[in-house]
Amino acid sequence: MFLGGGVAAGVKLREQILKFYVEKRNVSTSCDNQQTSKATPSNIIDSQILGSRRALPVVTSREIQFPNKYREPKQAWLESLSQHEDEKLGLIDLHPDIFGAYPRIDVLHRNVKWQSLYRKINYDKTPSRAEVKGTTKKPWPQKGMGKARHGDRKSPLWVGGGKALGPRGPKSYFYMLPTEERVLGLCTALSVKYAQGYLQIVESLDIPTDDPQYLEDLFDVRFWGFSALFVDDTDQMPENIAIATSHIPQYNLMPVYGLNVYSMLKHETLVLTLAAVEKLEEKLLYQLNKTKLNLAFNRKDKYNVS
Repeated sequence: MFLGGGVAAGVKLREQILKFYVEKRNVSTSCDNQQTSKATPSNIIDSQILGSRRALPVVTSREIQFPNKYREPKQAWLESLSQHEDEKLGLIDLHPDIFGAYPRIDVLHRNVKWQSLYRKINYDKTPSRAEVKGTTKKPWPQKGMGKARHGDRKSPLWVGGGKALGPRGPKSYFYMLPTEERVLGLCTALSVKYAQGYLQIVESLDIPTDDPQYLEDLFDVRFWGFSALFVDDTDQMPENIAIATSHIPQYNLMPVYGLNVYSMLKHETLVLTLAAVEKLEEKLLYQLNKTKLNLAFNRKDKYNVS
């Protein structure tokens, strides 16, 4: 009897709650027991208040390697290129050490200078005294002429002679920037793009057509800027976007292993695929934490810890 009375009281309470929401939102429905069990207040709230929010994206969790216990992960929208309008697929977590690094402008400058110089070659070359055409005969005797002594007319002291200590090109200005500065430069550039709102993360680079106008319209609708760099985890790009970007000089494709500071700063918008983000985090986090990994490895090897 007590159980039956509890069920009846629960049904009556649900009917009262349902009646309240129906009267408040002018929902016309009957309050019989069968419809009461189907049209619960939560369903009415979902259909009337939330509406199409059931299709909204959810926060997608990613397992972040080497998590920073002092900083919260950054978050960014995961989008799709299947239509012109923004199509949010979910929120993804980004590592704060890579996408939330302190903006070191000096490191960016050193990276850009390094990349600009290693492509520079000086081809200037001047002939030495051995390469100048002419005789090696002594112009006059050593003594008795009252003149300065000379060995031959190809000396750098003579007009038309060789050049002493002149440029001997081709000369390369290449030098190796330290690994720490290159890694910090990549993290700084990614963090700056994220902070400025010019970092877009997409599910893939697949687009429905190879028409270049489709990409231009997509960038106009989403306000993605004038130029863009598309980065994927492989150099085998989808056919449609490869054809479309080949007709637009300011849109370029690049595999993730070729991503660099100069290219990121040269383009206004950086479009990364989810696979490229995971590959970037894997490589950069290893470089940022390789000292800890080496210490752990050496400790195990020293003490024979399995």
